Amino acid sequence: MYSPWREVYMESFKDENHPFHPGKTIFTDIPPEEDEERYVLHRADKCFIIMNLFPYNCGHLMVIPYLQTPELSDLDDAAKLEIMQLADICMEALRRTINPHGFNFGVNVGKVAGGSVDSHIHFHIVPRWEGDTNFMPVIGETKVLSNDMRRLYTQLRKAIREIVQEKAR
Repeated sequence: MYSPWREVYMESFKDENHPFHPGKTIFTDIPPEEDEERYVLHRADKCFIIMNLFPYNCGHLMVIPYLQTPELSDLDDAAKLEIMQLADICMEALRRTINPHGFNFGVNVGKVAGGSVDSHIHFHIVPRWEGDTNFMPVIGETKVLSNDMRRLYTQLRKAIREIVQEKAR
């Protein structure tokens, strides 16, 4: 996949003082009081859900373990189970808010696999619609995102809270 719109994001890793620099991770130690500012949607025991600031598609979410590790094998069984449960909640919340036709769900392990934050494993949930790939990213080197992130954050956070409450019953 070729995504020229992510060049600014990838270039930011070169600055040693930038929080995206390798060795540091943008996913650890996000204080709860910054959840809204950093687009954290939900916190569970072992992992949290956050919106991707550089999305491949509208509503691109990530499930991230609190434990900073590059390896799936470093996570305990409870964390692995919670990742799947939270991914399920993400997909349901996206269905309720923006109604995609399907999803890509996966993980990039290691930089060569496409992991831009390869020191902290994280799982992507990317909503997809039939025909959502068009000429803009290919010819125009531009990705068009039609949703306002702040508005979508509010909608998704509400939907996730409702789903979590429903599952707790």
